[in-house]
Amino acid sequence: MARRLVAGVAALLLFAEAVGFVLVNHVLATVADRQSMSIAEMDSDVMVAGTYVMGAAMGGYLLCCGLALLAAALRDRAPGRFGRVLLISCAVAHGVLGALAVGLVGWHGFAFMATVLVLDLLALTLYGKRGPGREAPADPAGGAGPEQGGPVADRLPPPATA
Repeated sequence: MARRLVAGVAALLLFAEAVGFVLVNHVLATVADRQSMSIAEMDSDVMVAGTYVMGAAMGGYLLCCGLALLAAALRDRAPGRFGRVLLISCAVAHGVLGALAVGLVGWHGFAFMATVLVLDLLALTLYGKRGPGREAPADPAGGAGPEQGGPVADRLPPPATA
């Protein structure tokens, strides 16, 4: 129950962050276009196009991360290999952006980035792989386990008798 809630809240925050990131990049591109700004003699049209592309790419990336978490929350299953890699890269990105946000935006920006980072990592660990104390999944091939005299039972020492 808790892991579904964590994954759902993290997904909602990532969706909100994606929208915010796209809007901020749109505003930056609009300002650069209207002011005809350039850096180091670069054409201002190239900067405007790059800002739009960056906003769309980062917004799409954050949407994909949010969809991976939303799918995990709805199915109550861990994300697949690609989803886990996506969420790990999302956590790394939020760690780096959180460190940059302290100096550029302030502690409020850092708090938001740290919150998303913590929720992302918490969702990854709550949906972690099965540990030794958890119940193992059933064998889909129908093979016998150690209690039915399967291949693992052949490698175990015989039970001690008193």
